[in-house]
Amino acid sequence: PRSFVLTGAVLLSCGALFSAFVPAPLTRTFGPASSSNLPAAAMSAAALVAPTAAHAAGEGSVWIPALSAVGAGFAIGLAAIGSGVGQGIASGRCIDGISRQPEVADDLRGVLLLSLAFMESLTIYGLVIALVLLFANPLIK
Repeated sequence: PRSFVLTGAVLLSCGALFSAFVPAPLTRTFGPASSSNLPAAAMSAAALVAPTAAHAAGEGSVWIPALSAVGAGFAIGLAAIGSGVGQGIASGRCIDGISRQPEVADDLRGVLLLSLAFMESLTIYGLVIALVLLFANPLIK
């Protein structure tokens, strides 16, 4: 019963959230065909200009450091999430194995610690990539 109540509460809150966003009414314009493609053209122009702005020479370019900070955040965040999930699954399976066969607890514990060290090294690689992007960025001259 509790899960049904929580599911219903989540569905009602999502419904309230989605009903807060009302789509704009559709208006029909009978102008030239190119005027209907104006938002797509604007997005295409923005997509073409963004790399040029990112690689713009000069002291005023802030795109590369800003995007490097975003990339660093993604690098360490995804590395930590992946490693955390992997370590949780591995630890849970090891505990299951030890509870089923207590006589192999020493062997499982050694394998678990070795695999946890390898998983944590991947998180450290993500941290190194984030630190390189933040402090020793090869894209900034």
